[in-house]
Amino acid sequence: MVSWEYPPLVVGGLAAHVDGLSRALVRAGHEVVVLTLHHPDVPDDSVVEGVRVLRARTDLPWLPDDNFLAKMSSANHKVVQLTTALEGWRPDLVHAHDWLVAWAGDDLRALWDVPFIATIHATEKGRQGGSVPPGQPSGIHSTEWWLTFQANSVITCSEFMRREVVSAFDLPPAKVHMVPNGVDASLWAPPAPAPARGADGPLVVSWGRVQYEKGFQTLVAALPLLRFRHPRLRAVIAGRGTHLGELEAQAQRLGVDHMIRFPGFVPDDDLRRLLHTCSAAVIPSLYEPFGIVALEALAAGAPLVAAAAGGLVEVLDGTGAGLLFPPGDVDGLARALERMLAEPDLVATSDTAGQHLVHDVYSWDAVAAATVPQYQALLAASSSPK
Repeated sequence: MVSWEYPPLVVGGLAAHVDGLSRALVRAGHEVVVLTLHHPDVPDDSVVEGVRVLRARTDLPWLPDDNFLAKMSSANHKVVQLTTALEGWRPDLVHAHDWLVAWAGDDLRALWDVPFIATIHATEKGRQGGSVPPGQPSGIHSTEWWLTFQANSVITCSEFMRREVVSAFDLPPAKVHMVPNGVDASLWAPPAPAPARGADGPLVVSWGRVQYEKGFQTLVAALPLLRFRHPRLRAVIAGRGTHLGELEAQAQRLGVDHMIRFPGFVPDDDLRRLLHTCSAAVIPSLYEPFGIVALEALAAGAPLVAAAAGGLVEVLDGTGAGLLFPPGDVDGLARALERMLAEPDLVATSDTAGQHLVHDVYSWDAVAAATVPQYQALLAASSSPK
């Protein structure tokens, strides 16, 4: 596995995906090495539940900070250099996650002469609303295209993303396969006895990378519609990103800044405590390839309200595990939140359905079982006579 992030280095859902999948593959009897980046809190060579994790130090002072693509491609050389610690160990295949490790993944494919598979977790075209502006976004889009071209096979985490990747990169549909995301439900489950929800008044929690496409502005705009019916209502929007300043300014303009807390990055333990005590978890994304955060909320037993965006629809629609609203629809979000705050029977039935999903459908063991056939197909094709 090659990944730009791996716990405790966490930027988005990709880290949790690679971590959960890797550990599940080891439980299923496979041998996994993860190549990723240095983090000061853990060794650069360690074994995590059977997964060997090697971490590269990628400080590149000789390149300017504004040359993002050059810094990423150069840093990939440091990731490739990690293989010197393997002392002759060879994998059967290389699995790269997203464009940030495209160069390392392709180098390792050539170095070991093994099949190469890539998981595309999101696309720059999707993040940009369907078009690719010139400059850095165009460079990222081109790198994503090159990665999917070089890979022997491509995985996406939802049918929504499968269609997007086939269209965005003009790929043969047979090359792109859907394997869903997963969650380790035991990590997110409430303690026993479960703490009271909304003990100090209704609490709404939303979290993730604070970028425009994550839709947090929809939640901020919905609060004025709820504050008079729920005067003790409070919200937490946790995460870091380029849109944070605009959200804070929006809250001030709407007169709800006293109702919202923006704590920045929240460690998983603190996030779990928030999800265990909140009255509702909100995922207001405008663009969401899958939405691993939805599975985390369900595993934590949090009443879930989510935008009907991308992969979130596939996870929730028709399951009864949460309420959906049209992406960007402020009134729709307010109505859905009002129901979660006012209908305890809805909360109870949603929790039952959510527990079924995270334990029976989206466990990492189930995801690993769906991934292995993709590996086996590549290995069979590579061993066939040319």
